[in-house]
Amino acid sequence: MFDTPFAFDLATLSALAGIVLIDLVLAGDNAVVIALAVKNLPRQKRLLGIALGAGGAVAVRVALTFFAANLLDVPLVKLLGGLLIAWIGVKLFVEGCPEEGCRKECKTVWQAMTTILVADLVMSTDNILAVAGASDGRLALLVFGLGLSIPLVVFASSLLTRLLDRFPALIYLGAAVLGKVAAEMILTDPLVARNLEPSSLAIHLAEFGAALGVVMAGRFWVRLSRMRTAPIVLDAVNRRLREP
Repeated sequence: MFDTPFAFDLATLSALAGIVLIDLVLAGDNAVVIALAVKNLPRQKRLLGIALGAGGAVAVRVALTFFAANLLDVPLVKLLGGLLIAWIGVKLFVEGCPEEGCRKECKTVWQAMTTILVADLVMSTDNILAVAGASDGRLALLVFGLGLSIPLVVFASSLLTRLLDRFPALIYLGAAVLGKVAAEMILTDPLVARNLEPSSLAIHLAEFGAALGVVMAGRFWVRLSRMRTAPIVLDAVNRRLREP
């Protein structure tokens, strides 16, 4: 499947440049997932969560490399994956709720890493194919591309986490990005694409609708949680007031 010889000719340098560019572009979606997943970790454990998540994500990509192309051709795989990404987007929005008064629980490194790995397992197939295509069958270039994605994702995730701390409202944007990714996956599923044959405009509208839908679903979930906890809190206050 891959050739091992590696020589610095013009074609190799061109492939290297393409791989670096692909990694820079594709690091964004994964960085969003990691940043949202580790946001509620204690500060001293965030870097560990980011490193483990990024490292595990690359391990997943290496494992997927040898059958990624066939996987994308299986009907319903990308459809189910898109629905899972949308759910993860809503879940991460609720966990990192930017609104005042939201009850936020600290996550464990294991919980954050599990979320990262599941999301990357679903999202990384297209990324792998892009890097594999740019490597033109050369194993050394493929390994370089997969290895380069680790520091890029770690750096982008660390930066996004700091920005989320400073500007909590950016969680809206992060959830919207995951909604867009979910719609893109669903609409490019072989079964969906074959039956619907969506136009470019329809795809863009669906991506916008999914981005908005994930955010709205997250807000609805937050409000529902508040409505459920409000009577419990009120009960506790009333009991305290009645105590002698």
